[in-house]
Amino acid sequence: MTSVPSGSETSKWLDAHYDPVANLYTFSSCIALADLHGDGENKLVVGDLGTGSCNMKLKVYRGTGLMSENTLLDLPTGLVSFLMDQHEPRTPAIAVASGPFIYVYKNLRPYFKFTLPPLEVNALEQDVWNQAREDMIDPLSLKEMLEGIRDKADVPLSVRSLRFLMLDPQDTEAFVNLHKAQPIRRQTVITCIGTLKKNMADEDAVSCLVIGTESKDVYILDPEAFTILSKMSVPSAPTQMDVTGQFDVEFRITVACRNGNIYILRRDSPKPKYCIELSSHPVGLVRMGKSVVVGCAQETLQGFTQKGKKLWTACLPAPVTTMGVMDLPTRGFQAVLVGLANCEVHLYRDKNLISTIKTPDVVTSICFGRYGREDGTLIMTTKGGGLIVKILKRTAVFDDRDSAPGPPLAQSIRLNIPKKTKLYVDQTMRERENAVAMHRAFQMDLSRLRLAAARAYVKALESSLTPMSSSLSEPLKMNAVVQGLGPSFKLTLNIQNTAACRPVMHLAISFLYDESLYSMRTAFFKIPLLVPGLNYPIDTFVECLSDKGISDIIKVFVLREGKSAPLLTAHINMPVSEGLALN
Repeated sequence: MTSVPSGSETSKWLDAHYDPVANLYTFSSCIALADLHGDGENKLVVGDLGTGSCNMKLKVYRGTGLMSENTLLDLPTGLVSFLMDQHEPRTPAIAVASGPFIYVYKNLRPYFKFTLPPLEVNALEQDVWNQAREDMIDPLSLKEMLEGIRDKADVPLSVRSLRFLMLDPQDTEAFVNLHKAQPIRRQTVITCIGTLKKNMADEDAVSCLVIGTESKDVYILDPEAFTILSKMSVPSAPTQMDVTGQFDVEFRITVACRNGNIYILRRDSPKPKYCIELSSHPVGLVRMGKSVVVGCAQETLQGFTQKGKKLWTACLPAPVTTMGVMDLPTRGFQAVLVGLANCEVHLYRDKNLISTIKTPDVVTSICFGRYGREDGTLIMTTKGGGLIVKILKRTAVFDDRDSAPGPPLAQSIRLNIPKKTKLYVDQTMRERENAVAMHRAFQMDLSRLRLAAARAYVKALESSLTPMSSSLSEPLKMNAVVQGLGPSFKLTLNIQNTAACRPVMHLAISFLYDESLYSMRTAFFKIPLLVPGLNYPIDTFVECLSDKGISDIIKVFVLREGKSAPLLTAHINMPVSEGLALN
């Protein structure tokens, strides 16, 4: 016996058994717990997929060891245990769906084989093969005619015709000679299987078999004679199903189909009663109480009512690999087990995550129930063929609070909003009666605000408090710094290109001043290429010529070469020359 590596929530579980080389390759639809011998000790029944092409077997485990195995002729698509009669001792039978057949085992021995009824054969296809049998047409003509029938006919072609169309030209004649004398058959296959109580809801009541087929049909079979009691149709091929109720009273069959929708079938209704449209394909379907829980391919878990109304959605950290129900009637506890691709199994009650189990490998099938004589047993198989058995501790307690990160549970509780007061009602009536006057007053205040903002903007431009270019094609920004006490001053202009990514070139700077008060060494500059975001300082020197202690404004213009209109204008208030004032 190998122990399972402990996870964050394994304190609630006892690690009973772990066999990493059990060579069990199966899914949740092919695993069941049943008291096969009526001794009160449940066994584990598994439909093993083997390699996918061979070694398919029906295996029975007792405790930690393999008890027996039977070879299966084809891949199993589903496995259920059910009571088919009232004979004593009350031992259940095992039904294994494989291809178009259901193999029924009783006392671990083959008991009965049920075959799905054949489908309607295309009349044109039948006529073409009859001509080939009489050697009226050659294989090349047969292929052309079958291709035309396949593209236009409402009834699909048989498997024989489809295989013939896939052959190379040199192999067609041998194929026709081998099969032309045999009758044409079109057979469907079983995609999912379940059980439905016949007339009582007791645990040991007789159950009917419910099967979904590739031909978009759902059959209910009699448990003793294996005749078809009811036939229903869905718009697409079913992949998973959940069944509840009694056949003679009322029942619901929830079917997840290949088109990404879920359909709900009821008694005396050959077509679906309700439809649930999902945003992505369902990969898991279980029923918990009166709600249906669906695991979707977009890593979400969604809850719906029996009529298809969405109740909640929970986001998952990884894709869903399998799902199962954890039902403890003795404690009145029900939850959903969700196996994820990140080697974790999450336990959800409604949309609340209440427990997490770490596993050594990705879980591919989950089964919870009575195993041996222990009620709370969790059985899992892994992607690598391992078998994990855990037993729920009798002291384990699951909190209803959500352990997943995110907003607290109290955030979803509706607030107790107080009733409307008399003041609120009076204000509402006032707004209704004076709506036009209030809107006009608001528009007037808004216009005044816009006018004040426009006046402030014009004033800033005229005084050049924040000199910036108003041209969208040449976005420039400039500020000036005057240094010195006089009579000589250093004037520094800082120019910046505020564009996102386009450089600016072919610019010049010109100064306008009173030549009787000031003289400049250089009154005209050519500006180099301005790269966006960089600050370019340009220096010049100003000499004050007056001895009267007065100052004036020097105007700065940024122009484009060859243009007379300035792109940017700034006014520089020169300080009083203290050197000349002292003289």
